[in-house]
Amino acid sequence: MSTDTMMLDASTMVLVLALGNLTLCALLTFFNHGPTRSPALVLWSLSKQIQGGAWLLLALGDAGVVPSPISVPVGYALLFAGVAVEGGASWEAARRRAWRTPTMVVGGLAILAFFLCYLVDEEGLRAVAASLLLGGFYFSGALALGWRWRDASLLQRFLALASMALALVVASRGLSVLLLPGGWGWLTSELLGQLSSGALYLLMLGNAFGVLLLTRERLQDALERAEIVDPLTDAPNRRGFFQLLAPWMALARRPGLPTALVVFDPDGFKRVNDSYGHPAGDVVLRQIVELCRRQLRDSDQLGRVVGVEFALLLPRTNLAEAALVAERIRAAIESTPVKSERAMIKLTASFGVTTIRPEDSTTTLFQRADEALRQAKEGGRNRVAQASEAAAEV
Repeated sequence: MSTDTMMLDASTMVLVLALGNLTLCALLTFFNHGPTRSPALVLWSLSKQIQGGAWLLLALGDAGVVPSPISVPVGYALLFAGVAVEGGASWEAARRRAWRTPTMVVGGLAILAFFLCYLVDEEGLRAVAASLLLGGFYFSGALALGWRWRDASLLQRFLALASMALALVVASRGLSVLLLPGGWGWLTSELLGQLSSGALYLLMLGNAFGVLLLTRERLQDALERAEIVDPLTDAPNRRGFFQLLAPWMALARRPGLPTALVVFDPDGFKRVNDSYGHPAGDVVLRQIVELCRRQLRDSDQLGRVVGVEFALLLPRTNLAEAALVAERIRAAIESTPVKSERAMIKLTASFGVTTIRPEDSTTTLFQRADEALRQAKEGGRNRVAQASEAAAEV
């Protein structure tokens, strides 16, 4: 391949990277448009703007429109800044904000290092520095993608591994110049340069479309979670609690230890809203949930089934044991005033306790528990009432 052809290919690739980044920047801008904008996507969009401008300046330098002493140092400075911002966006998305700022600071240091290399050697050392620095920043973004590996989706794991491999290809060009300037067998320096350019192109596409796909995946997960989780208390809502209850209803038809259901609500909760406002009522509900969780086992489930009524699912727990759990929670609520912005609010709660019978449906089960709760209310409130059971329990 002639030198002119190689230069033409390099110039074409730089132009493709410039136009590609600017196009993806527009896509990200419109994708993230709206009253609520993701900080990570804002950073990603900014990074694509900077990178697009950098590649465009380098393309204009290759075409002779902008003098090389201007296009090369300024273009690469913008490129490092853009890739550093992209790495910071990856750490922002990974909820590791402590890593975001250092990544951008290192981007500034990388620009200084590149300028020094450019002053020493405009060609060889500059290429080494550019490859190593770009590869390092892309590898940092890949690490952010794979940070919570166990919790990551299959898509996120694939993007992390692919980005790491491509980042190593980009960095290998600089390493080859340092360690194997003549190439290694069939892997010539020219071929490695082409592979590095291709890796940059794939990183541009993979990172941008990966961001869009991951955002869509996370939005879908958030929508699915919103269907079964109460946003105020972060406890299962009625639908979510009934999903958790269903397998235990089926197990109740088999011999074995019983499963208990407890329903309860705070006494006089309307007074809290009327006297202190709904924000204070929200604080009360969140504290009730927190107090309950401190008294429950990992296998127990708490749900907000309707309004201010809560339900507890206590697997492998008989009626007497469930009543003791309810009593502990009742005492904790009574002895723990809720601190709101306006006052310390004292609160009590009433409880109804039952166990699942083999013949139960969710309707009959909750009717029996609600009847016990009504008895607790009529008996003076701030107490635990047990539903009468037709069958003897273990």
